[in-house]
Amino acid sequence: MAHYTAPLRDITFARDELLNYPQHYQALGYEEASPDLVQSVLEEGAKFAQEILAPLNRVGDKEGCTWSAGGVVTTPTGFKEAYVQYVEGGWPGLASAPEFGGQGLPGSLSLSLGEMVGQANHAWGMYPGLSNGAKRTIEAHGSDAQKHAYLPQLTSGVWTGTMCLTEPHCGTDLGLLRTKAEPQADGSYRLNGTKIFISAGEHDLAENIVHIVLARLPDAPAGTKGISLFIVPKFLPTADGKVGARNGVVCGSIEHKMGIHGNATCVLNFDGATGYLIGAENKGLNCMFTFMNAARIGTAMQGLNSAENAFQGAIRYARDRLQMRSLSGPKAPDKAADPIIVHPDVRRMLLTTKAFAEGGRAFMYFCAQQMDIAADSKDPAARDHAEQLLALLTPIAKGFLTETGVESAIHGMQVYGGHGFIAEWGMEQNLRDARISTLYEGTTGIQALDLLGRKVLASQGKALAVFTKIVHQFCQAEADNAALQEFVVPLREINQEWGGLTLKIGTVAMQNPEEVGAASVDYLMYSGYVVLAYFWAAAAKLASAQLAAGTTEEGFYRAKVQTARFYFQRILPRTRSHLVCMESGAANLLDMHADDFLIGA
Repeated sequence: MAHYTAPLRDITFARDELLNYPQHYQALGYEEASPDLVQSVLEEGAKFAQEILAPLNRVGDKEGCTWSAGGVVTTPTGFKEAYVQYVEGGWPGLASAPEFGGQGLPGSLSLSLGEMVGQANHAWGMYPGLSNGAKRTIEAHGSDAQKHAYLPQLTSGVWTGTMCLTEPHCGTDLGLLRTKAEPQADGSYRLNGTKIFISAGEHDLAENIVHIVLARLPDAPAGTKGISLFIVPKFLPTADGKVGARNGVVCGSIEHKMGIHGNATCVLNFDGATGYLIGAENKGLNCMFTFMNAARIGTAMQGLNSAENAFQGAIRYARDRLQMRSLSGPKAPDKAADPIIVHPDVRRMLLTTKAFAEGGRAFMYFCAQQMDIAADSKDPAARDHAEQLLALLTPIAKGFLTETGVESAIHGMQVYGGHGFIAEWGMEQNLRDARISTLYEGTTGIQALDLLGRKVLASQGKALAVFTKIVHQFCQAEADNAALQEFVVPLREINQEWGGLTLKIGTVAMQNPEEVGAASVDYLMYSGYVVLAYFWAAAAKLASAQLAAGTTEEGFYRAKVQTARFYFQRILPRTRSHLVCMESGAANLLDMHADDFLIGA
């Protein structure tokens, strides 16, 4: 981005007005998270993102990371100094347990910080972002000794973390992985193998890197049932928590990528590296889901960030760029031409990015709220309900928000016309950086199979009902609200259709399982549009009430209602094409013989 401004007003709208975070924090016993403290944290986080990270965004893109002999990776100019400031500010431990040096604030507040950091500098934000997943994994599954050995340093940010899954011959299909872990007499393990596409796998920001690694024991069963999870530090920790001997894990190379140049995407070679088992033998994939689910939420946020960056860049340009006259007559007669923001097609692109960014923000902060409840509520029923919601919504958030983030990045670039293709404006970088989000942590197709197959159909629709019930209750409550009928009526109808569509897919899938794969991506996108429709209807309700009461921010709330109207009238109808595609069945995808694809090539 040529310029970045943290969207504090809309963050506050989503958190405090739409989702009532102050009451949420009070109910969970977050006594320290007072409104004043939260606002102070957000404002300081915004300042760090705007003043320190945003100026380094293009620097990181132009310079990239460099690899040198011995596996040494150097990050772009200014990255290390920014990380030092990040650590000195106490940001890595914002939501970590006080027992390990953290501040004990809610995880959702850390997610707000992550939003601003990621918008200001996508590549830089991935270094501390992955550490959060490593911390959660060790907290959830590590022994007491492992927690005390690693969590204080990860919490302070002096050490960072990674997740090491993918290998050259296997991506999503982790049952094929070959990295071996040999038991040693002292209870440790020796790991041998190669991992690829490891984000932040090697760098010069922190004194140690803690790798969370999937590997196989010698007698492990085949497939995913034979995977174990290990902590493999770059440097072995000493008894007093310092950096000790160099471990046998080395960066063999870094990838030359389409985007996120400032983040080192590494090939890591494990050559007799010392590792420590986390959790039970052959249960590593179950443990790793703690990290993977956190990473999926983080990647969903990257999709939102791409939309926000597209909107910020495009709206500034559209207000200033003069091009042609309005079809209904000059809107700026004192100028040589009208600003392009007056043209309907430019409005279409701007409103699309605004709808995805702000609707996606409400969606993400709802998910963050459920994460708080699942982690810290004292009510078992509330925790269970939150976990059920997250199980359903996580693949939707990851798949839908990243796809719409890429679409938004394209719109942001298009608003600039030819200038969007030029590096100095930041729009082409936003698009290049955005593209990875639909691929890593499970492609859109993998998220779709997880949603439709593992979550919705496997539960016979019960997983879906957890959310559709919330939508149904909202529609019931607003059934007599005349001001909201343009939103409530279509929302109620599509919410009912969602359930019926699911039943229809499940019925045909019993005859042919391939129908699940054929429908899955359309089902995920359809689901995402419905989820965002709910949040836009809720936003319209709140904004309408504020306007009726006579707010001093009339423009802000009026824009909410108008964007909701645009979403319902021009974006939500996309579900019709997804519906037709799903109902067309699997035959049009599978009937062609594989060899016939080559005819004419």
